[in-house]
Amino acid sequence: MNRLLAIAFTLASGMVLSAAAQTSPAPAAPAVPAKVAVIAFQAAVGQTNEFQRNFADLQKKYEPKRAQLKTLSDEIDALEKQLQAQSDKLSDAERANRAKIIEDKKKQAQRFAEDAQTDLQGEMQEIYNGVASKVYDTLAKYAQQQGYTLVVDGSGSQQQAPVVLYASPTTDITKLIVDAYNVSSGVPAPPAQPAAAAAPRPATPAARPAAKPAAAH
Repeated sequence: MNRLLAIAFTLASGMVLSAAAQTSPAPAAPAVPAKVAVIAFQAAVGQTNEFQRNFADLQKKYEPKRAQLKTLSDEIDALEKQLQAQSDKLSDAERANRAKIIEDKKKQAQRFAEDAQTDLQGEMQEIYNGVASKVYDTLAKYAQQQGYTLVVDGSGSQQQAPVVLYASPTTDITKLIVDAYNVSSGVPAPPAQPAAAAAPRPATPAARPAAKPAAAH
C-alpha cells in the first residue's frame, strides 16, 4: 500500500511539474538597442525649398495690402501734422471735426491691418501644414531605412512635449531630412533673401503633424 501511495505521489508530482513547465512564460526576447535621432521639425519645414518658395509667393500676394496700409498710414500722419500746425487757427467745432476724422481713419487702418494679418497667418499655416505632412513622410522613410527606433522633435516649443534638454550633434538629422526632401520635391533653392525677409514660424503652436503608423515592408 505504501509503495502504491509513493508511486501515485510520484506520478502526481510529475504531472504538476509538467503542467508548470507548460504554463511558465517563455524567456523574454533580448531587448533591441534603441537608436534615437533628434530633429527640429518646424525649422526643417521652414528651411525646405518648397516652403521658402511658397512663402515668397505669399509675401508677393500681400504686397498690395501692405502698400494700401502704408498709404492710409501716411494720410493719417499728414492729417495729424496739419491739425497740429493749424490748431490755433481753427474753431473748437472744426478742431473736433478734424480730430474725429483722424480717429475714424485710425480705426479703419487698425481693422484693415488686423484683417490682413489674420488672412496672412491663416494662409501661411495652410502652406506650412501642406509641406509639413510631406516632410514627415520623408522623415518616416529615412528613419525606417536607418533603423531609428525613436525620433524626437527638438523644436523647443514649450507647448509641445517632449522638451530635449541635451542631444549630441551627431543625433541631429534636421539637415539630412531637409536635403532629402529638397531632392524628392524637385523644387530648386529660391534666390537668397535679406535676413529681414526670413520666413517666420506659423502662428499656431500645433503645427507638427501627428505621427503616422510606419509602413509595412
